[in-house]
Amino acid sequence: MIITGGSRGIGRATAIAAAARGFRVCIGYASNEAAARGTVSAIEAKNGKAIAVKCDVASEKDILALFEAADEFGTLGALVNNAGIVGPSARVEDMSAERIQRMMAVNVTGSILCAREAVKRMSTRHGGKGGVIVNLSSVAAKLGSPNTYVDYAASKGAVDSFTIGLGHEVAGEGIRVAAIRPGLIDTEIHASGGSPIALTGSVTWCRCSASAPRMKSPTPSSG
Repeated sequence: MIITGGSRGIGRATAIAAAARGFRVCIGYASNEAAARGTVSAIEAKNGKAIAVKCDVASEKDILALFEAADEFGTLGALVNNAGIVGPSARVEDMSAERIQRMMAVNVTGSILCAREAVKRMSTRHGGKGGVIVNLSSVAAKLGSPNTYVDYAASKGAVDSFTIGLGHEVAGEGIRVAAIRPGLIDTEIHASGGSPIALTGSVTWCRCSASAPRMKSPTPSSG
C-alpha cells in the first residue's frame, strides 16, 4: 500500500492502521523526514513492515520514484491519495496565481498522477491483480469554504469528480475507487496553512456559513 502524505495526521493514522492489518506500507512524505521515520518506527515496533520515501506529489519525478520504491517493496494493491495542502485564510481576490497553482498541483494533479501509476500496476488490463484507490476529499468540496480557502474547496471538488470518473473507467479492471470526505479533523494541516483554527480543544468559529453549527475537532484516530 502506498500512502501519500503518510508521515502525519490522517496519513499517519491510516498507515499505522493498515500495517496492523497486515499491509506493507510505503509512506510518501514531502519534507518532514523525522515525522516519516517516526511513523515507520511506530509500525515496526508492532512488527509491521513500512518504508518512507521523500515525495512532493507536485513533482512527477518524485511520484515516479515513489512508485519505483514501492515496486521493490512488494506488489501494489492499494493507494491512498492523502497528500494535500491548504493556504492561509483569504478571499479569492487576495489569492496569488502561485498559491492557486501550487494548490492544484498538489491536491489535484498529484492525486491524478499517483492514480495513473497505480492503475498501471493494479489494472487487470495491464496484467495486474486489481486493487483499491482511495482519494482524500473534504467536506469543503460541498461547503465551498467562502472567506477562508475557496481554492482548497475547489481542489477537493475536482477530487470528487475525478473519483467518480476513474471509478467508472476502471471498474471492469479489478480496481475500486472511492473518496473519503472528512469534516474538520485536528491535524497540522490547519496550522501549516496559517489557519486560525485552534488545534486543541473546541473549534470556536466557522466561516463556512452564518448558520453552520459549532463543533468539536476530532483527532485522526477518534473516528
